[in-house]
Amino acid sequence: MNTATETVSDDDLRVLAEQLGREPRGVVGIAARCVCGRPTVARTAPRLPDGTPFPTVFYLTHPGAVAAASTLEANGVMKEMTARLESDEELAAAYQKAHEHYLAQREAIAQVDEIAGISAGGMPTRVKCLHVLFAHALAAGPGVNPLGDEALAMVRDTWRPDRCTC
Repeated sequence: MNTATETVSDDDLRVLAEQLGREPRGVVGIAARCVCGRPTVARTAPRLPDGTPFPTVFYLTHPGAVAAASTLEANGVMKEMTARLESDEELAAAYQKAHEHYLAQREAIAQVDEIAGISAGGMPTRVKCLHVLFAHALAAGPGVNPLGDEALAMVRDTWRPDRCTC
């Protein structure tokens, strides 16, 4: 269940600060929420308040999801996925489309010349950050980011978006 909103309440900002252990920066919306309503993915501006370009429009904040993505990364999943991109043309094409979707979502907020054409997470040619792929898959919904969907499926026994672990 994704109950994303483009509004960000003071309570959302408080929860994000709690989840991140710091004040959130550049939040323009909540792209995905836990079934209990708390933020899971923050939508961030492509330029932070201090002027820094920030390519990560979908920022994973839910501690359980962050831990699950970190575990996959520690187990070498990124390397395996990148290798598959090099040998599987259909997967590579779908991942290219995910990259294009990500860029379009960011550019709908604002265009920042310094990061034009650069998405996040290593898209479109490699897998560099599963946290970004989780966040993109959760925000966009199934079928948009194939490797994000796959990574979420890998952690279903530990964390999943349809069960609250807040």
